[in-house]
Amino acid sequence: MTEEQITNWFTHHPPTGDQVGKYENIRRAGFLFAKIILEDTPPGADQTAAIRHVRDAVMTANAAIACEGK
Repeated sequence: MTEEQITNWFTHHPPTGDQVGKYENIRRAGFLFAKIILEDTPPGADQTAAIRHVRDAVMTANAAIACEGK
C-alpha cells in the first residue's frame, strides 16, 4: 500500500464515459441477488448478514470502477 493508493481511494471520482452504465449493472445485479436472498431464506441474522455482504460487494465493485483498479 502506498500513499498514492490511499490518496486515490479517498478521492472523489466523478463518473466518466461508460462508468455510469457499469455502476448501474452492478447495482441492479446486487439488488436482484439481495431480493432472492430475502425471498428464499428465513429472516434472521444470517439473512441480514448475507444481504449486507451483497451490499459490500456492490460498493467494492463500484470502487474498483471509480479507482480504475488502482
